[in-house]
Amino acid sequence: MSTPLAGPDPALLETGASWITRLAAPILSLAILAVVAARMARFDFTGTWALLPTSFAFWLVYAAFYLSPPVADWIIFRRLWKLPAAGFVALLRKLVGNELLVGYAGELYLYGWARKRIGMVGAPFGTIKDVAILSAVVGNVATLLMMIVAWPVLRTLALGHDGPAFAVSIGVVLAISAAAMLWRKRLFTLPRPDLAFVVVVHAARTVATTGLAALMWHLALPTVPLGTWLLLAALRLLISRLPFVANKDLIFAGLALVVMGQDRPVAQLVALIAGITVATHVVLGALLAAAELAGWLRRA
Repeated sequence: MSTPLAGPDPALLETGASWITRLAAPILSLAILAVVAARMARFDFTGTWALLPTSFAFWLVYAAFYLSPPVADWIIFRRLWKLPAAGFVALLRKLVGNELLVGYAGELYLYGWARKRIGMVGAPFGTIKDVAILSAVVGNVATLLMMIVAWPVLRTLALGHDGPAFAVSIGVVLAISAAAMLWRKRLFTLPRPDLAFVVVVHAARTVATTGLAALMWHLALPTVPLGTWLLLAALRLLISRLPFVANKDLIFAGLALVVMGQDRPVAQLVALIAGITVATHVVLGALLAAAELAGWLRRA
């Protein structure tokens, strides 16, 4: 069903909506192309290509892993906005914008895209805000649960200078989740049934991506028990949610070594999957940005 929104967009956004609608997409596309060029200049395509798995099952699971976030978004906005299938491309741009630029750059693009279809979605800011906040809250709750499970491993990891940042990050995760629940009546604009639906979809996406990551690693190194990969996937989720910890990939690699006991193939695989994901962002970002700019120039 399509959800009527509680009210118009904030006055500041209403004032700048025309600018956002016209320029958000080309600016984001140009920024993505600039980042793509910088990443391609230093990315080791030859080394990564030589290590790529050849299993069809691996790539099928990788595709499901990579597309899980935009698929979850499409399911959510399909209910809230009656989003057509063509809207999935906008959600892919949202994913790439968030991953290659900064967090919530993709939400800005989605807002500009939605404003162009104002008759379809009404005032989109409240919906995008609610979905983004609930995504963070669900991710934080999942992180805390994973932290409880993984605490025996975390205690053995020497975090060094990142130790205080690690502790502060956990405090921030707790504070954000608590604040969102405490002020939920003022913070959210969607009706309760839709909020519950968004929470369920985000939770299913979190479980799916964690499980798919473990299965993907297991397919690449089948001699390692799947349970071990599930633990590593949970640790990956934990590290990804901590806001003030630098070098998250390095910390995750350190966690992987603690769990696996200096297993070099595991460390190589973790680095390889990170490289494949970055390469996917780069290639997809270049294609989407080029298509967006081409369309914008035709309309100009």
